[in-house]
Amino acid sequence: MGKIYRLQYEQVLNTSMDNAWAFFSRAENLEKITPAYMRYAITSPPTDKPVYAGQIITYIIRPVLGIPLKWMTEITHVVEGRYFIDEQRQGPYGLWHHQHHFEVVPEGVRMTDIVHYSMPLGVLGNIAHALFVQRQLRDIFAFRKEAIERLFGRR
Repeated sequence: MGKIYRLQYEQVLNTSMDNAWAFFSRAENLEKITPAYMRYAITSPPTDKPVYAGQIITYIIRPVLGIPLKWMTEITHVVEGRYFIDEQRQGPYGLWHHQHHFEVVPEGVRMTDIVHYSMPLGVLGNIAHALFVQRQLRDIFAFRKEAIERLFGRR
């Protein structure tokens, strides 16, 4: 396995835990906080439930030159109102493990994303990471931060 990269982003939401959990525990809301150029589209059947352990979510993204990439994640752990974890089962990364943590704080709800990931293809993947993947992931999380502030208000 290649190098494991780590990202961590924190943000305080101007909302209650119930509202934060209701929004972030629904896969269909990810499109609202993903840059439009990625043309994110869920391809798995819709569900009327919040995320649950064992849930498989499939989608298509277009991160580079509009080329579609199929991605499948599994929700592996859920503690309602505290955290959930999604892991890539098929997709563009060698490893993708994304933790979504929520904590009530005096200002609202602190949301923390922690992502561990690695690139496929050995040296070629590491070159792609250095050339554009690392920057693109930072840009996606910056976009998410702004989109979330528009949805929940700025703290």
